[in-house]
Amino acid sequence: MDLSNLAWRKSSRSGSNGSNGACVEVAFAGPAVAVRDSKQPAAGTLAFPAAGWAQLTGALRDGVAASSV
Repeated sequence: MDLSNLAWRKSSRSGSNGSNGACVEVAFAGPAVAVRDSKQPAAGTLAFPAAGWAQLTGALRDGVAASSV
């Protein structure tokens, strides 16, 4: 997957709640969603199927993931 021309978006919660600026960036790349550390973007990128990313973020938004840990 070519990541060189992606439009990266930083998390809206970046730098809040004592996170020391730690956050993630996401970019939509067709059928995949790329995720990287905004402080170290060259350190690596994870790619998820778009449907799986939507399911994960929906579960986090609904609090499902937190209650099952």
